[in-house]
Amino acid sequence: MIEKYQHTKYHVFGLVLILTNIALGQDAVQNFGNLQFHNTASVGFHIDLIDNGTFDQNLGLTGFYSPNQLTVSGTSNPIFNDVEIVTENGLVLNTWIGITNNANFIVGDVITSKTDSGTYLNFIDTAFFTGTGNETHVNGYAGATNKELITFPVGDGQRVRHLTLTSSAINDLAKCAYFFEDPNNPSSLTGQFNTENKEFEDLQVSNFEFWKLESNQPSVVTLAWDSNSNAPSFADSTEDLIVVGWNSTENRWESLGNTGVTGNLTTGIISSETFVPDDYEIITLGGNELLEPFSVLELDNYFLTPNNDGINDFLEIEGIENFPNNYLKIYNRYGILVYSKLNYFNEFNGISNQNTVIRRDASLASGIYFYILTVTDTKQKYQGYMYISE
Repeated sequence: MIEKYQHTKYHVFGLVLILTNIALGQDAVQNFGNLQFHNTASVGFHIDLIDNGTFDQNLGLTGFYSPNQLTVSGTSNPIFNDVEIVTENGLVLNTWIGITNNANFIVGDVITSKTDSGTYLNFIDTAFFTGTGNETHVNGYAGATNKELITFPVGDGQRVRHLTLTSSAINDLAKCAYFFEDPNNPSSLTGQFNTENKEFEDLQVSNFEFWKLESNQPSVVTLAWDSNSNAPSFADSTEDLIVVGWNSTENRWESLGNTGVTGNLTTGIISSETFVPDDYEIITLGGNELLEPFSVLELDNYFLTPNNDGINDFLEIEGIENFPNNYLKIYNRYGILVYSKLNYFNEFNGISNQNTVIRRDASLASGIYFYILTVTDTKQKYQGYMYISE
């Protein structure tokens, strides 16, 4: 049933049912009874869905279609067979919903809270998904019920950051979310995961991103990295890359190993050794001892006045075009990384691209900074200072 306070069972058999604000005369489709879609039914929701009844034995195709943001909420959890998602401003889940066959991402993300894993898009049994990409994925938690193998279609709303879980036994329920945040001071989680607390000194830990993964089965995870992952900041080569996790008992980062890696330091894929995800609060990419032995050479010091007058607006390193395989890191006087760039080519204009001290994309304060330019091909590091003046 679809109208408020009616308690009859509502079935749809092989027809197209379009639920609109005009037809219902209300702002949401509300189920208080027993609603069920049968056989080849095709049903489109163009307004919010509130499920406070029984709505978990559906067949056919259910679609969410709107140029606006749609919301699914209620005290019960709807379970659909095939789902199409065409919501330009996202489909927000305030309760978990299930998929038993195919979730087809066409336009927009599925959005859930990242502060609570109790709300998620749940792929049940043999369910799968199609159409995911940088603008079509789960920005929040995805779940997997009764699966040994699942690739979670998660991301941050700007880009997809899949995680593949390969477990040694069937998971009653596994969940995953991705965070493009510094684990030292995440904005979505209450904990802090100090990247200096680690099982051995030479362990390197990314401070750009992490995944939160829930599973009680021994498993292998497969992660990918891209240019935004800044892999050269924690590994000298792909062979040095590993998966790392924050041990929730020891309160430290630990190596979860590397059983296979492909790609280069810009993009690639890595698989961990076997571990139990529930033993680790979050996981991310890391590496072993970084950039040793490299010769260290002095480079020029620079004076920047990034005021767009055409004079000293950028950090222009003479001859950088001859060393395209490089990595630039800029630190403030406290040793905090404020800028990093793989394959730097004179782009720095006094704007930070880190979230460590100030907001990303903010102008750096006047003062002294130091930089390290690593040239991978020649195994050399160049260092120097710059003064930024407004």
